[in-house]
Amino acid sequence: MHINDFWVAIPIGLLIGVLGRLVVPGRQSIGVFITFLIGVGAALLGTLVAELVNLDDKAVVKVWKIQWSWWELGIQVLFSAIGIGLANMLTYTKLASGAAKSKPRKRATTTPRKRRAKAAED
Repeated sequence: MHINDFWVAIPIGLLIGVLGRLVVPGRQSIGVFITFLIGVGAALLGTLVAELVNLDDKAVVKVWKIQWSWWELGIQVLFSAIGIGLANMLTYTKLASGAAKSKPRKRATTTPRKRRAKAAED
């Protein structure tokens, strides 16, 4: 892994994080900054794994001065989806959402008109 890989992982991490969010079904309860951090981590980890498995030179696409590998991108998005899924599981708990502190509200069974009529009778 070269020093350029670290600098490239920062802007690419945002794209990887967004792609990871798109892969995970449902609504995520994590913010944009956490998505960006997970994307940067997934980009770095995906690049490292692709180099270790020797997949970084296969299926290479070159557009102008930009070069990427489809295998490496797939590994990065996979790590990002796993990271976003784990972060979503950690932040979506009863303790984190505050649901453990308050009881659910009961739905009113009578309308305001019926309450006024009942109050008038008393």
